[in-house]
Amino acid sequence: MKLLLKRARIIDPSQNMDGTGDILISDGKIREIGEDLFSRGAEAEEILDCDGLVAAPGLVDLHVHLRDPGQTQKEDVFSGCRAAAAGGVTSLLAIALSDDGRPVKNTACLLEALKRAPELGMIVTAHCEDQYLAEGGLLNEGEVSRFLGVKGIPNAAEDCGTARELAAAASVDAPIHICHVSTRGSVALIREAKARGVKVTAETCPHYLLLTEEALRKRDADYRMNPPLRSEADRQALLEGLKDGTIDAIATDHAPHTPEEKADFLTAPNGSIGMETSLAACLTALDGVLTVGEIIEKMSTNPARILGIPAGTLQIGQSADVVLFDPDLKWTVDVNRLHGKSKNTPFKGMTLKGKVLTTIFHGKKVFDIR
Repeated sequence: MKLLLKRARIIDPSQNMDGTGDILISDGKIREIGEDLFSRGAEAEEILDCDGLVAAPGLVDLHVHLRDPGQTQKEDVFSGCRAAAAGGVTSLLAIALSDDGRPVKNTACLLEALKRAPELGMIVTAHCEDQYLAEGGLLNEGEVSRFLGVKGIPNAAEDCGTARELAAAASVDAPIHICHVSTRGSVALIREAKARGVKVTAETCPHYLLLTEEALRKRDADYRMNPPLRSEADRQALLEGLKDGTIDAIATDHAPHTPEEKADFLTAPNGSIGMETSLAACLTALDGVLTVGEIIEKMSTNPARILGIPAGTLQIGQSADVVLFDPDLKWTVDVNRLHGKSKNTPFKGMTLKGKVLTTIFHGKKVFDIR
């Protein structure tokens, strides 16, 4: 099937492309990009008028929990991919699970894993946490944890873990990827490590860019995740880290839980969903901080490069994975209209800017509300 996207604002950081034009798709591939392709003889069974919309490479989410197998009451591959498509995500890294639904633990020595991963064409991704310092904590250690009278998780828990992983990677000259950065200390550590040549990349998440620990005052467990929402000073440091390139990517850490699990603030598991709202949350949080193209680079081009997968690009001949979105359309997050099984989003009821209208995967529309 041939599909023609007309009059879109085409943004592709992999080609330094940002301009109005048409995209011709056939047999699942990007075949041609140019101006007014139809009048120049391009044939297509379907033509989409994309005037006012951005056409960009499908998003690549580096950090997703699909809960399948073992915990499919929360999410499964099919419901998770529906949510991904609704958010413009066309590639994702799913955390490996055992049959009982728990994340598979790597029992190998960290240094050995760092040495072997490049030989296998892989990269070690690290959840950086000193579990001794974090033990028993429910949210960020600070003013809100004291207000609520609950044990907090200090920034040092993440900072110590980040320093440990950076030191390990540097010692064997191997690449490492730091997951869900949330503290100003970790941003500083990663920035310094990059400056001295450590092969490190890093991600943060939309909720750390748009929210702070203040959201926890309402004692709603949908705002509890690990790492926790931090202070405004930490949020500002993350914005600066994205601007100067210290933080390479934005991922969701999509972590579905049932309403019953999230009902009790003190006993609920950590985690929030995020794929369906990730682009809008970033367009909202980063308005005036990054350009739309820089946001796409952090959410598509760079994650694909980090994972070493053929994605994050609209280059001719590559798979036609495309997200079409209105960067200015405002909408309110209604949990009852989300496409995954679980509804534990920290953005519920919020008005966000930027709406995914169509997602194309391998040349086929897998989500479309136009």
